[in-house]
Amino acid sequence: MGIRTRIGLVIAATAALVAAVLGLVVHSRMAAAQLETARTALDARLVAEVERYQEGQDTELTTQGVPGPLREAVRGHVRATYLDGPVLWAAAQVGDQLVALRLDYGPQNAELVRLDRILAVSGVVVAAVASLLGLLAADGLSRRIRRMAVIAERVAGGELSARVAPAGLSGRGSAGDEVATLGAALDRMADVLQARLEAERRVTADIAHELRTPVTGLVTAAELLPPGRPAEMVRDRAALLRRLVEDVLEVARLDAAVETSAMERRPVSVLARRAVSAAQATLRQAHAVEVVVLADAEVEADPRRVERILANLIANAVHHGTPPVSATVDATGITVTDHGPGFPDEMLSALRAHGPRRFSTGEAARGTGVGLGLTIAAGQARLIGATLTFGNAPDGGAQVRLSFEGAGGRSSPQGAARPRAQ
Repeated sequence: MGIRTRIGLVIAATAALVAAVLGLVVHSRMAAAQLETARTALDARLVAEVERYQEGQDTELTTQGVPGPLREAVRGHVRATYLDGPVLWAAAQVGDQLVALRLDYGPQNAELVRLDRILAVSGVVVAAVASLLGLLAADGLSRRIRRMAVIAERVAGGELSARVAPAGLSGRGSAGDEVATLGAALDRMADVLQARLEAERRVTADIAHELRTPVTGLVTAAELLPPGRPAEMVRDRAALLRRLVEDVLEVARLDAAVETSAMERRPVSVLARRAVSAAQATLRQAHAVEVVVLADAEVEADPRRVERILANLIANAVHHGTPPVSATVDATGITVTDHGPGFPDEMLSALRAHGPRRFSTGEAARGTGVGLGLTIAAGQARLIGATLTFGNAPDGGAQVRLSFEGAGGRSSPQGAARPRAQ
């Protein structure tokens, strides 16, 4: 139940309670006033009738049907009135004789019934109007809170420039407006978060830039070493270090979103084959990667980024999985699958919940470490509007799917094809 509905219900219940209490008060006051007026008038008539009775004139006095409580009340020559259901009685003691007048109290009761009906209708109308006004007020509050929730989700999703204030939300409220205060606090939190992440990105980029020159010199010097196992190990480590520095620089560029994408319309199968060829060229050892085309379609994407994404996914599958590695193409994306142990449950849950995290590692013995490759792939996919989905294949092995469904206009599939491998 939303806050708008809750506030509306509370206001409706409060209005109904207030209307009911006021109705009871008005009813009781009206009933008391009517009864007092009727008793005063009937008592005055009783005095006049008693005087006429004592003078021997005809009167409306009666001695029959007088209620017992009224008989007890008038003992000792005291006048009294008594309401007995729909009849109002007035009695007095005249000598040894008890005489009384009776008045039909039905009209007064009917008037009370009409009053109660009016009060009930008025109460319903007041409760309905109060509920409507409460819903309108709560709707405004709810919309403001929902907007702040949307802004918070956008900030959490990486849109650090999103703010509440540009829509006038924080500025509308007064100093005592808690919602405006919350919006201002959210903006301040986003400002601090953006500043810290920007500082972190600059530090990361500066460190990578500073390392690039000495690492390049190290790689060049390693190539000049005389042949041998020690020299080969040095060259491998130097090349790995250079790739790591380049990856750090690319992550910094992705964080800053300084690169633009050259979107082109290409068949998914063509993108997959080009990416597989590029990935195989970067691997130091020959690894067969199978391309299976189940269906094909054209998508609008940046071929260079798609190549980078798939190259990282294939390299990750080769390094941490077990051959054979396959890239399966369908009308909406490409799925890279290996035949290794797959993602551990804990890592898979983290990947699905938060995406790849930089430099996070799994159990080294099981070969489940995750460096910057998946982080770069996820960042590149985000820039072209594609998505990465992580899972494990039913027959074992890690499975990562690059989906183009959100990456731009897609034409109708070019027709389903029988699976074919490269």
